[in-house]
Amino acid sequence: MSSSTAPEGSLRARFYNTRFATDRRVRRILQLAGIDLVFGPTARGGDTVAAYGHGPHTQRAEAAAARNTLPITRLDDGFLCGLHPTDHGTPPIGLCVDHRGSHYDARRPTDLENLLARHPFDDAPLLARANNAMDRMRRTHITKFAAVDPALEPPKPGYVLVIDQPRDDPAITYGNASAATFREMLVFAQTEHPHTRIIIKSHPKAHAGTGHFTKSDTNRNITLEDRALSPWALLDGAIAVYTVSSHMGFEAILAGHKPQVFGQPFYAGWGLTADRNPIDRRRRTLTKAQLFAGAMLIYPKWYSPFTDTLCELEDILEILEAQARAWREDRQGYIGTGMRFWKRAAFQEMFGRPMRMTFTETLRAPDRPVLVWSRAITPELRATSANHNQPLIQVEDGFLRSRGLGAAMTPPLSLVLDHAGIYYDPRSASDLEGLITQSASLSAADQVRAKRLVDALLKLGVTKYNLTGRAAAPTPPKGARVILVPGQVADDASILTGTDRVADNAALLAASRRENPDAWIIYKPHPDVETGLRNGQIPATEADFIASEADPLALLKIADEVWTMTSTLGFEALLRGVPVTTLGAPFYAGWGLTRDLGTIPARRQARPTLLQFVHATLIAYPRYYDAETGLACPPEVAVMRLAQGGKIRSGYAARAGVKLQSVLASLPRPNR
Repeated sequence: MSSSTAPEGSLRARFYNTRFATDRRVRRILQLAGIDLVFGPTARGGDTVAAYGHGPHTQRAEAAAARNTLPITRLDDGFLCGLHPTDHGTPPIGLCVDHRGSHYDARRPTDLENLLARHPFDDAPLLARANNAMDRMRRTHITKFAAVDPALEPPKPGYVLVIDQPRDDPAITYGNASAATFREMLVFAQTEHPHTRIIIKSHPKAHAGTGHFTKSDTNRNITLEDRALSPWALLDGAIAVYTVSSHMGFEAILAGHKPQVFGQPFYAGWGLTADRNPIDRRRRTLTKAQLFAGAMLIYPKWYSPFTDTLCELEDILEILEAQARAWREDRQGYIGTGMRFWKRAAFQEMFGRPMRMTFTETLRAPDRPVLVWSRAITPELRATSANHNQPLIQVEDGFLRSRGLGAAMTPPLSLVLDHAGIYYDPRSASDLEGLITQSASLSAADQVRAKRLVDALLKLGVTKYNLTGRAAAPTPPKGARVILVPGQVADDASILTGTDRVADNAALLAASRRENPDAWIIYKPHPDVETGLRNGQIPATEADFIASEADPLALLKIADEVWTMTSTLGFEALLRGVPVTTLGAPFYAGWGLTRDLGTIPARRQARPTLLQFVHATLIAYPRYYDAETGLACPPEVAVMRLAQGGKIRSGYAARAGVKLQSVLASLPRPNR
């Protein structure tokens, strides 16, 4: 993740409000931005006074600034706030820091207004970033408060959209508007579109009775929309947009509208709005990419909680996509079944944030979607979920899992949820196969992101389990063609479901030798087998070298090819440019990226590039969780955490824990 910081201590700001003393996130963002907060009435030349927005709580700061003839630095939430408004207890992910006034204060030019009026905006890479970010926000339904559900059915297209705001929104008063302006706006919308449906969109922060419009304002032609609809979906169906000073008016511009604006928000006056209350001093015409670049890329101070640094908007979008996805998928809550006890804490952390999970050993009458560990699924589970019309969602480890083995009870950083099947079982379609098929239409920006992720994986040496190994890689005979054969756990689910003629390590080695009689073959036992946690030991007499406890990445560096049944090491070989021959049907086979000798499902017809495949497999499919912050995170953060290292459970304690878990699992369970 990229980051930028300002020199610390370049400006000292006096504060007179307890929020600056108690809100560590705000203090940290300001510190990184080069502003040191100091409490106390004593001031000196060069100081400024910090005030958060406008309102009664800022009066002391304003009085102190006037008394000491000091300027005021106004702070406001960034234009992307996270899932919910910050007054819900959510710490900010960005701040608008303005030394002339709040961005919504139209009484005088602010730093943002001066930026929009004077910046050349002629930098092609900057405008390309703006266009990519606008497109990304629209596609992923990222908005100021991202707790919206794109699955909700929007109203039938062809309506006029009127946007409400909370009564106490300072952008109304300081945007030279009032409560009467909202009434005026609704009248104009009806007058100018007499035969068109009107939808009033409530603000997500406005609870019942706190906005300007209520159900009493509705009639046969006017409806109130207060669901968690995506603003982008609402804007797509609108033929006209009316706003006073709502941030959604800015998003309307990004969606291609020219909104009717009755107040004086920061986005008015630049040729992109129809201004009913013009600001005479704003005379410049901007494109929407230029407006976006100034307001979203340059002006705010964005903050990453994962790196504890200022960052770029693109990093914020990655963060919000991960957290919005988690909220959207998990907000109904889950019932978990077929999960060992030691896994449940990780599941609760990853999937039980909006609503805590309930775990059961016997699924009877589910009232929520059901998560089941993929290998614990039974026909009875399927029938029960179908009878109660609750989805049955299979769960499995992700492809960037942990620093340590799952069999050693190391908690995962990533898991996958699959509604259609599961990625390792080629007997039926999976969500991953759908994502791979769809990846042909991947945007250029998403492919750039996939390329950066692959580059980070290669540079940092990150793999699924990140076990470096204690033994050195062998030195092959000079001129030898080296084939790496990774062993697998004997009862691995991908072998049981995804192989036919070659279905064990001995047969894999024999086939590799038979087809490559002159090659120098390295056999790498699976680490679960090496540590005695799982079965799969073989004599490996067909191999020229048995690489026990060796670093798999070191082996890939000397390999000319990998032969495997279904091992994830084959995928890691593809990422590193090593040719792969498959004798089974792993998730990465059948897409034109491997030489396939096993039986491949005929439905795998797409031919993605490696980067398209990586985006589907590592970005779009898994869910990632950062234990350090307790937040859903993007894959880039997971890679960073895996590269940073940490303690790995191993040895006798891990074996004892797994054996105990197996014994407990085999005991008869009481009837419930």
